[in-house]
Amino acid sequence: MAVFYIAGDLLAPPAHARYDVSYYPDGEFLSSALRYNPSPHPATDEAKAAQRRGLEAIVEEHVRQLHRQGRLAKDENTAWSVYDFTSGEKLMEINADIKLQAASLIKPFIALAFMHQAKQGLLTYDDAARNRLRRMIQHSDNNATNWALRKLGGPAAVQALLRKNYGALLANVDIVEYIPQGGRTYRNKASVSDYSRFLLALWREELPGAAEIKRLMALPKRDRLLTGTDLPQDTEVFSKTGSTSHICGDMGVLLAKGPDGRQYAYALIGIIEKRHAARHYFRWLRSRGDIIREMSGMVYHVIADMHGFTARR
Repeated sequence: MAVFYIAGDLLAPPAHARYDVSYYPDGEFLSSALRYNPSPHPATDEAKAAQRRGLEAIVEEHVRQLHRQGRLAKDENTAWSVYDFTSGEKLMEINADIKLQAASLIKPFIALAFMHQAKQGLLTYDDAARNRLRRMIQHSDNNATNWALRKLGGPAAVQALLRKNYGALLANVDIVEYIPQGGRTYRNKASVSDYSRFLLALWREELPGAAEIKRLMALPKRDRLLTGTDLPQDTEVFSKTGSTSHICGDMGVLLAKGPDGRQYAYALIGIIEKRHAARHYFRWLRSRGDIIREMSGMVYHVIADMHGFTARR
């Protein structure tokens, strides 16, 4: 069995790396802290079950409210999925099968293709490859991403590999381009269902290199599922973000911890896609990132209620 290690300053971007806009500007995290305020009266078991069943309706109503308030524009579409890995219950899917721009959310799929070829003995996952994939996932480094695509034979070869071997899992994935200069990647696409199925198979370690891909996705970085939310800071997250002037998204698995120390795993995917490019990109990214954080807080409290522990501060 291969032994993997972490070395160096994990938060420091590698020298001369080229990023797309999914590598966040520092200013994205300067917005006011988000707070989700649960009822002061504990819900009954019946009410908790109703809340669980009604999560999709809760999210749909919140999206409508965001449109009414002008926090989402008329040309913006959203897609969401929540899957409780602890109970095995899919709690919510909205617009889950619509193909949306993937931006850097596509990168874990490229890591999967690399691990597949390494398992077949066609590529070597050595120190150099490990460092490149770390940069691709942790820092969203496009140089590292394009290196992996070239090693795999190019976007068309990666698409063919994933379609042949993981077609049922990644049914709506289209990988058709390298990451262009400047990071304006608009042609690679996937659906929320693809990310949800991928995360479940990854969590169950049904994919080649699953343990290593999870390690890469858990490395310290900024995200929109935990960073800047009011979730307890001992919550763990395995995630990948994606952003351009048309898309703001995050997908990952969170581990909520109950008062007894037990962890409850669930997947959350949230994507906001804008038909027309955002005019004030950083302002748009910050505000849409905050919407995903709000949803993450709402989902966390439903998970806490569902498993019978009080959401902690």
